[in-house]
Amino acid sequence: MSIKLVAIDIDGTLLDSNRKISPKVKETLQRANDSGIYIVLCTGRPLPGVKEQLAELELYGPNDYVITYNGSLVQATKSNEIISQYTLSYDDFLEIELAARKAGVHLHTIDDRAIYTANRDIGKYTIHEAFLVDMPLKYRAVDEMTPDMSIIKMMMIDEPDVLDRAIAQLPESFTEKFTTVKSTEFYYEILNKEASKGHALAKLAEHLGVSQEETMAIGDNENDLSMIEYAGVGVAMGNATESVKRAADVLTTSNDEDGVAEALLKYM
Repeated sequence: MSIKLVAIDIDGTLLDSNRKISPKVKETLQRANDSGIYIVLCTGRPLPGVKEQLAELELYGPNDYVITYNGSLVQATKSNEIISQYTLSYDDFLEIELAARKAGVHLHTIDDRAIYTANRDIGKYTIHEAFLVDMPLKYRAVDEMTPDMSIIKMMMIDEPDVLDRAIAQLPESFTEKFTTVKSTEFYYEILNKEASKGHALAKLAEHLGVSQEETMAIGDNENDLSMIEYAGVGVAMGNATESVKRAADVLTTSNDEDGVAEALLKYM
């Protein structure tokens, strides 16, 4: 069966070590898109953080879609039609914020407009995230956050050893209530229980009338596991973590060796 929908992670997958899309990857993706294959960027980034890549790959047509916030939001890129969206409640925010304070770890909250932190000493990884995804960063005390906010995800962020100690302190009920994923060694993301890249890919495939067997997912890190496990063809980059490689059906070359293009060329 041919591949009709390809979900592609951005950081460590689509982008090389210089945060660029290589000419070979760009050409291959455009050829695939022109042939009628849905090319869908599937990322932990918010929408503002992926607009540059969407524009470069010319994925703003009437049949183009994007998955952002690690699967919390699926939408059409041209019309902004929302296919699925999962958010955190105000009570969720208060619970997560208290857990982070007890664990002694930096935290920030993201909606569709900005990144917010109640940490007076703003963590350097929060600043890094705001720069990376091109979103404004705002200090907000806890009591300034209001129930009408549409919170899409929250992130515990800190030095790897500090973050690991904080995660170890979280109660078992925490991971039962929320989707949690360690997307890098210094990012621990917390989302609505229904949100994941795999669930988002399934929702979009259903919307487009594409079967599970006709999907491909390409990624490198733990937050890509669910979509690689769901896809008919799950592809791990050469630079992927060992858990991602074990879960994948196919191993391609690294992000510095046109890995996305190499995977696609086998199935186009």
